[in-house]
Amino acid sequence: MSRPLIALLLASLFAPALQAAELVVYTERREPLVKPLFERYERETGTTIRVLSDGAPVLIERLAAEGANTRADVFMAVDAGNLWQAAERGLLAPLASPVLETAIPAHLRDPQGRWFALSQRARTIVYSTERVQPSSLSGYEDLADPRWKGKLCLRSSKKVYNQSLVATMIERLGAERTEAVVRGWVANLATAPFADDTQLAKAIAAGQCDVGIINTYYLGRLQADEPAFPVQVFWADQAGAGAHVNVSGAGVVAASKNKAAAQAFLEWLASEGVQADFASVNYEVPAREGTALDPVVAAWGPFKPNLVNVAVAGQRQAEAVRLMDRAGWR
Repeated sequence: MSRPLIALLLASLFAPALQAAELVVYTERREPLVKPLFERYERETGTTIRVLSDGAPVLIERLAAEGANTRADVFMAVDAGNLWQAAERGLLAPLASPVLETAIPAHLRDPQGRWFALSQRARTIVYSTERVQPSSLSGYEDLADPRWKGKLCLRSSKKVYNQSLVATMIERLGAERTEAVVRGWVANLATAPFADDTQLAKAIAAGQCDVGIINTYYLGRLQADEPAFPVQVFWADQAGAGAHVNVSGAGVVAASKNKAAAQAFLEWLASEGVQADFASVNYEVPAREGTALDPVVAAWGPFKPNLVNVAVAGQRQAEAVRLMDRAGWR
């Protein structure tokens, strides 16, 4: 038998491995947000998607404990810091994927190809449309000015979204300047930090404070239910570095037995026909440039994002947590 024929036969034997019968996804992203897309992938490919949902720290520890025996193929998280943590612990496999590298901008993916953003989650300033003129706003540092004393609301520093914001500020401003800003924020608080961004936005609407910092999709949900909700987005630092952006993203588990199929799944999630649905279900911004926006998101207008690689959120996370603690942000 000729060598070309042998190669053809071997290729036909192993081709099914590229299209696994089942993929197991460990996801921090809430199941209602991903289930419709997962079901669509099942219909289009015949691959069954099994889902295990939990917080990223729990899933990371589970992957580490399972080691080579894990059934997981894909790890999905909603913060670049969590994706970075999983990658640094050797739990995610580096991918060589021209498809993903073309679809996802460089600042929204791991430099070593271990994880890729699937949607952008801007964390920026929001304000009362009844008491604040947007012309009085500028950037994150401005909220430390004494003129906002008793008018600022923040979410708890325990939330990874705030830790990632401060980590990025350290990268941009340096630790000393960032700590001065955070101390200014704490001094300007109208009330104790909130447990979530929805409560914060509602506090602004109720007059408890005038400005705050939130992930925009929380406001998107409120505006979708109540278009006249009296709080609006202000894109921070548009004359400077740009608004802080975090991500929801995913990587292929290093111990996966279906790496090729898992990579194909990520490439599908990053495709033009899927990106709009992945982002719009939660009022986020697609990671893939040029993708259509949900009307609620589009109404906020275009913005300039901070182009620092989002991996910084993980690299400086521990430093950010210590700084926030010193500054008295609880």
